[in-house]
Amino acid sequence: MDTRALTGITMGDPSGVGPEIITKVLCEDDIFRVCRPIIIGDPGVLAYYADKSVMIKEIVSPEEAVGQKGKLEVIRVSSLEKADFVPGKPTATGGKAMVDYILSAVDMTMKSKLSAMVTCPINKALMNRAGFNFEGHTELLAHLTNTDDYVMMLAGDKLRVTLVTIHCALRDVPDKISIENIVKTISITALSLKRDFGISSPCIAVAALNPHAGEEGMFGTEEITSIRPAIQKAINMGIDVTGPLPADTLYPKAVTGQYDAVVNMYHDQGLIPLKLIHFSDGVNVTLGLPIIRTSVDHGTAYDIAGKGIADHMSLKAAILMAARMAHNRKRYKGK
Repeated sequence: MDTRALTGITMGDPSGVGPEIITKVLCEDDIFRVCRPIIIGDPGVLAYYADKSVMIKEIVSPEEAVGQKGKLEVIRVSSLEKADFVPGKPTATGGKAMVDYILSAVDMTMKSKLSAMVTCPINKALMNRAGFNFEGHTELLAHLTNTDDYVMMLAGDKLRVTLVTIHCALRDVPDKISIENIVKTISITALSLKRDFGISSPCIAVAALNPHAGEEGMFGTEEITSIRPAIQKAINMGIDVTGPLPADTLYPKAVTGQYDAVVNMYHDQGLIPLKLIHFSDGVNVTLGLPIIRTSVDHGTAYDIAGKGIADHMSLKAAILMAARMAHNRKRYKGK
């Protein structure tokens, strides 16, 4: 019996780098050791990008997948004309197809036909034009899975970061880091570290908002009014968490493995150190969903689409991480 995870890969915007990096990554042996990758997309678009030595096989359902190097197994969701996927030139038709890939993958994963899904980059404006008015992938997935509480994690082998606030103005952050939101982020992070990453007793650090952790109120009071009370609540819940710690001294310790994850108050606080360490192989993971979803940590890169130079390492890391998470979650359910 083949125990490799059935892992769906959505093609992303057909005019972006998604199809290209898929055809590159599925020519590497180590992907097929851990999963049977299934592309949710368009065979014609893949044929445009794939090397002539690669076979494209259309399948109807995930269980048909063999998972063999040199064979791109794809479930057809669209049949685009060449004018609809000109590299670097997004189109409304391609945008609709891009959303349809996500809808199909979520449906199959929710029905357990797929063990996990991995998403290639999309154009958020095109998604909105297609009738899905969400800020991005994460919010759309939360809507499709009826998930109210979710957390964005960016991860690599050396560092994992989660965010209390994601896409908002820096001046709005203090009002959004309530005790409730911080506790939610800590608890979802802790559960995922156990369930999805196989860490039985995770240790989490929480970054302060202000310089020097506020210096007892001299540089801001959020540490006193929100962050410390939230950490204490999480400790009372049995979570091993420490903080608030100044981010400038926290991250050198996190990179060396002292903490299993760092909870950050705002977007750049977590993403700058993450991308400094994992610029090419960082993975975007949505925690709190009933399904496993990982993604590349980059955009559509229209400026280099179709030039054959797109780096596929983030997609490779996302596929490998999704497969490991599926394995860990299966073991966790058995406990």
